[in-house]
Amino acid sequence: MVAEAPSFDEEKNEAWHAFMQMHELLGARLEQELQASSRLSNADFTILVVLSESPERRCRVFEMGRIIGWEKSRLHHQLTRMCTRGLVRREADPDSPRGIFAVLTDKGYEAIVNAAPSHNDEVQRLFFDKITEQQVRQLRTISQRVLEDLLGD
Repeated sequence: MVAEAPSFDEEKNEAWHAFMQMHELLGARLEQELQASSRLSNADFTILVVLSESPERRCRVFEMGRIIGWEKSRLHHQLTRMCTRGLVRREADPDSPRGIFAVLTDKGYEAIVNAAPSHNDEVQRLFFDKITEQQVRQLRTISQRVLEDLLGD
């Protein structure tokens, strides 16, 4: 621990460390499962979910970056990799000379439809099976409160 850094009380310190360790380990396990079952990365899956839930399976790239919280360069490189694999394509926005849409292809839609059941089963097994319904509601409330502030920045 850095000597000059402000410290948390013991309960907050333990809660934060447990949350960070859970976040890292859970992310790694879910990434492994996605790769093994569908050959998709978590980044692929994240983009495919956003597009599959968007009207007409398309989303402005700028808006997608805001939704998932990625920087422009990370999103650009990920979309380039996914375009090469035929999962998404880019289209110019006819209403804006600089606007670009990411569009879910049929191959991308098939990939998310095939990957989602196994991924959801793994999320259920590794996470939701370990907590109560009340804790699920608390998690939703906490997450929404923190997200409101983060997205408002």
